[in-house]
Amino acid sequence: MRFVGHHDLARIVERLFRRAGVRPAYSRGFHPKPRFNFPSALALGIEGVNEVLEVELAEAMTGEELAARLAARTIPGLVFRSIEPLPPSAPPARVKRAVYCLEVPAERQAALQARLREITSAASFPIHRPAKGKTFELREWVEESALDGGVLRMSLRVDPQGSLHPREVLAALGLEDLEAQGIPLVRADVELSS
Repeated sequence: MRFVGHHDLARIVERLFRRAGVRPAYSRGFHPKPRFNFPSALALGIEGVNEVLEVELAEAMTGEELAARLAARTIPGLVFRSIEPLPPSAPPARVKRAVYCLEVPAERQAALQARLREITSAASFPIHRPAKGKTFELREWVEESALDGGVLRMSLRVDPQGSLHPREVLAALGLEDLEAQGIPLVRADVELSS
């Protein structure tokens, strides 16, 4: 599923609901669309293991019934782990933090540890986006990064106005080539604002 783009995933979910006999509510207007909300789109090539999807249903249904219907019709790689009802007046979910993991080969771990120490001890570590003319201070966006058991785990702050991309962090750490070697970047968790 990591090579399925965000728009394709939205279409897959829409078809899945149709096959499961679950009617989502639709927007109004000339081109109504199902009321699905993915609080944070997953970039192409990044695997998501704990993503969030909000759906407004056209008819009342228990979480257990919805889970059973979706599980019976889902495709390989798409699993609904939990379903929680929200009050009708609940604002749309917003992601405030995302946790990414990447396995690091043993021969690269010492260099990564040194790079993490270098970034931590630096007074400033800017990352430039020449195409947009933006500069991000790496240390303001990476809340935590650690190598544990050969896995780099990094917690990145997310902001609706713009955020640092996990691949930009990997480039700063000298790990931008690992995905091309077949090592998947995984978004392990998302934390929603309360």
